[in-house]
Amino acid sequence: MDATNRAPHVPIADFKRTKIIVTIGPATNDYKSVLALMKSGANGFRLNFSHGTNEERVEQIAWIRKASREWGKPVAIIQDLQGPKIRLGDFEGIITVRTGQSLVLAYNADYEATGMVPTQYDLSKKVKRGERLYIFDGRIRTTITSVQNGVVHVRVENDGVLVKRKGINLPDTDFGGDIITEKDKKDIAFGSEQDIDYVALSFVQSANDLVRMRARLRGLGSKSKIIAKIETKAAAENLEEIVNEADMVMVARGDLAIETTPESVPILQRKIIGLGLKHATPTIVATQMLASMTEMPEPTRAEVSDIATAVILGADCVMLSDETAVGKYPLQAVEIMKRVILYVQKENPLQVSFDANQPDHTKQQAISSAVIGLASSIEARAIVAETQSGDTALQIVAHRPIVPVIAVTSSLLTAQQLAIVYGTKSYNRPPDKLAATKLTNWLHASKVLKKGDIIVTVSGRYPGVVGMTDTIKVRVL
Repeated sequence: MDATNRAPHVPIADFKRTKIIVTIGPATNDYKSVLALMKSGANGFRLNFSHGTNEERVEQIAWIRKASREWGKPVAIIQDLQGPKIRLGDFEGIITVRTGQSLVLAYNADYEATGMVPTQYDLSKKVKRGERLYIFDGRIRTTITSVQNGVVHVRVENDGVLVKRKGINLPDTDFGGDIITEKDKKDIAFGSEQDIDYVALSFVQSANDLVRMRARLRGLGSKSKIIAKIETKAAAENLEEIVNEADMVMVARGDLAIETTPESVPILQRKIIGLGLKHATPTIVATQMLASMTEMPEPTRAEVSDIATAVILGADCVMLSDETAVGKYPLQAVEIMKRVILYVQKENPLQVSFDANQPDHTKQQAISSAVIGLASSIEARAIVAETQSGDTALQIVAHRPIVPVIAVTSSLLTAQQLAIVYGTKSYNRPPDKLAATKLTNWLHASKVLKKGDIIVTVSGRYPGVVGMTDTIKVRVL
């Protein structure tokens, strides 16, 4: 028995449309916490592969699936790869730097013996003279003055201190498609053998990074979908091609603010969500959404506004990182996020506008538009979509209908992947020409739907076959 064989805990009118992703970490690293997060409103669970062991991951995945069955709610599991996260190496104490000072950086250098600042990655193979190099979340800004014999020389542009193992950002550097590290390759191979729904690719620069990643996953027999993390200057310059190629896109605002500028991030966020709607690619807004709740039991007003803005713009998901991984109030953070989502969707119904000149209208897009128009005009309670790959549901919810979408699929993986897609409640059922009818009968009996509710169903003549959606029906319960 899987999670989709349990009736929802709330009436259909009370479903939250924008979904919540949480990060598992030391503060939530046990079954009880995972179940509590799910009950509080989590729809997806992020496993940060920058930390932890494979043994811990296996245990966490088992907890998530067990809690999903117990609570009766499908959820998505996300493997978040570390990527080429470049950091300073180890040295004693702190290094004080001054404006105009020259620094020398070298791979695995011994600072005490040589005076060269150590790095955990050989920067000399990628960087060029004149490029910017930022250290410690952008606190120390430098410009590369020369690269010689494996050593990188930089000029410091502001006073500050260096601390060991702090991150380095290179907004002007082209990694030439070399963003999947040896660690990532091992983690991808491990993930392909686990019950993973999405793989999040860090530091994406172009659509070609996703093409290469997809080939690697398929070569391993993985059916996981790919989340492109937008956190580099190059990605910001190649947004549309990345959004079109990705299965999902994350606005990773922490590194993005350093790689571009802080003031550009709200505009980029708006562009990414808009392109996600255009291409039916779900979007995630991440980083510091409730950062103050890592230490405090209540959010700031600015944080509440930040979540509300993401909901109003039409993001599929909002994500918590440190708040649930290491924070003191993980459950409260999820509960606050859910409260904001439900209030905004009730008081400010989402209105999405589309480019009238959108190219490449497909049969599926046309059917999706017709379904939404029909559901709206007859005041339907729900749209029920039969889908094998999930694409029918994705095309419908890309138009952000006010009516909830109930997806029924013969693939458990698809049901789990749809758990973090806007406005969608998914169920796994065997292929059946009456799958939608049987599901709505069950939801009616479970009091999720009631007598007199109008349902619009969209299905295909060949159940379980991808791309065959061609039938729209209206049913009164």
